[in-house]
Amino acid sequence: MFSLIAAVAKNNCIGVNNKIPWNIPDDFKYFKEKTMGKTCLMGQATFESILGYLGKPLPGRKTVVLSQDPNFQAPEGVKIYNDLDKAWEELKNEEVFVCGGATIYRLTINRVDKLYITHVDMEPNGDVFFPEIDPNIWQETWREDHEGFSFVKYSRV
Repeated sequence: MFSLIAAVAKNNCIGVNNKIPWNIPDDFKYFKEKTMGKTCLMGQATFESILGYLGKPLPGRKTVVLSQDPNFQAPEGVKIYNDLDKAWEELKNEEVFVCGGATIYRLTINRVDKLYITHVDMEPNGDVFFPEIDPNIWQETWREDHEGFSFVKYSRV
């Protein structure tokens, strides 16, 4: 099964200067709970920002990186694909979370089975944005509201 997980501001911003423009510890905890033990599929820039922050790939998860750079190298244990369709085919029997960034979200939002979105109640000036969630395709099936943000699960209509 393929799911997508993202934190998205009211203006659909998801990042600025390859960083998340807010600090919500509960969202990091939620991300960890959802993805632990699963496969995380992400683009090269997202992977590099995680490496810059943690100094290593996400612990406890299988990391798969999509990259168009033929010279891109990743630490041992990280699988690299240059073709989304090939990655999708090879990962179809795993529980996969698409973890960003904007290009990967745009390419996969209508291919995944579920969306796990943290809606952040702010409108930062960002440089990368999440695609629109089409209500003809996605239906909210669960919500947990907090001050300043909400965890929302969407399933296909």
